[in-house]
Parts: sequence; C-alpha cells; structure tokens
Amino acid sequence: MKDKRIILITGATRGLGRAMTDGFIGLGHTVLGCGRSGKDIESLRHAHGKPNDFDVVNVAEDSQVKSWAARLLKEYGAPDLLINNAALVNVKSPLWKVPAAEFSDVVDVNIKGVANVIRHFVPAMVALKRGVIVNISSGWGSSVSPNVAPYCATKFAIEGLTQALAEEIPDGMAAIPLSPGMIDTDMLRLCMGDGAASAPNPADWAERNVPYLLKLGPKDNGKSLSVS
Repeated sequence: MKDKRIILITGATRGLGRAMTDGFIGLGHTVLGCGRSGKDIESLRHAHGKPNDFDVVNVAEDSQVKSWAARLLKEYGAPDLLINNAALVNVKSPLWKVPAAEFSDVVDVNIKGVANVIRHFVPAMVALKRGVIVNISSGWGSSVSPNVAPYCATKFAIEGLTQALAEEIPDGMAAIPLSPGMIDTDMLRLCMGDGAASAPNPADWAERNVPYLLKLGPKDNGKSLSVS
C-alpha cells in the first residue's frame, strides 16, 4: 500500500473506537490502540495481529500514557493520525445529584486523558512538523441537554482545548475537534435508552467516515467539524 499510515486510537476496544480500528486496518493501515479492559484488548489482539499493536492503558493515568508512548514511539515512530476517542458519560442525573467521584471520572478521562495523550505523543509529531490530531467531540460540545451536564462540560472543553492547540502546532499539522454525530453505542444507549437504535451503528459509520478521516489535513487545522 502506497500511503500506509500509523494511526493511534484511544478507547479502541468498543463502540466507535473498535469500528474505526477495524475500518482503518481493513484499508491496510496500522492501528496502535488502547483500552481499559484486558479482555477486550486480548480480543483485539486476536482479531488483528502485527503490525497492529494494542495495550491496556487508562488514559486518565499520565504515568500509564507516558510508558505506553515511550514504547510505541520507539517501535513505530510518530503517528500520522492521532484520534483521542476514549470517553465516559455520566449516568443521567441533575448536576447536583452526580456524585463527586463520578464527575471526576468523566473529567479525568474526557479532558485529562486527551491532554495526557497529547503531552506524550504530540512532541514527536511536532518534531517532524506533520500529522493530524483528531479529538472526538460531540453535538454536546456546542449545545446541551439536561442530566448530562458533566459530559457536556467536557466536550465544550475539548472544543476549546483543540482550537487552542491548533494555534500552537507548526504549519503542516492539524488539530481538529470532530463531532461524529449520533451513533448507536453503549454510551448513547445510557443516555437515550432504546431511542439510540435509530442512530447508525458504529460499523456503518466507520465504513462511511474512515475514508473521510484519512483525508483530513493542514487545511482543516482548527476547524470544528461534524459528521452527519
């Protein structure tokens, strides 16, 4: 394959992350992915062997991301496309009823986890002055709904964080907050129940949009994009 790329995906074991992983590999690219479940990581390793690489990493833990990045950068070099996909949503509840620990978990994964991955992988991309960073946002990064205030807050933050990052990276790179639209995942079902069934399934989404992700480049730097 002439344009084979190294693609890093967090939250690669389930839902949209797993569908993107399967989609990119199906097109001949190499995926470096992580997830928090050892069982799910083993499933990925069984489905997709080398040169793909999957590891158990909690992105909210900076030390884990640091070790993971050191190993991957040594073996594979800087990723061409980095997709910060890992995220949590709170159990639907008014903000004042969300337990402090649950609020912290959502913030730690959805904001700090993104920053941790950027901290340890992006310097290698900056050194080469190439590569695309896609931070998965949400429709709830620009609008709100009741009972998901913590999640909304984190996705608003991802929009701002990514647009600021876009002004810091060198020419030739791109940082993009991207809303994938409604997808029938476990996360959406937690929010919408059976109503999530009307949304596209992750595999169908990936079949349509993985090629779109591969076309993103410096021309898109700082743009807040969405996929219908």
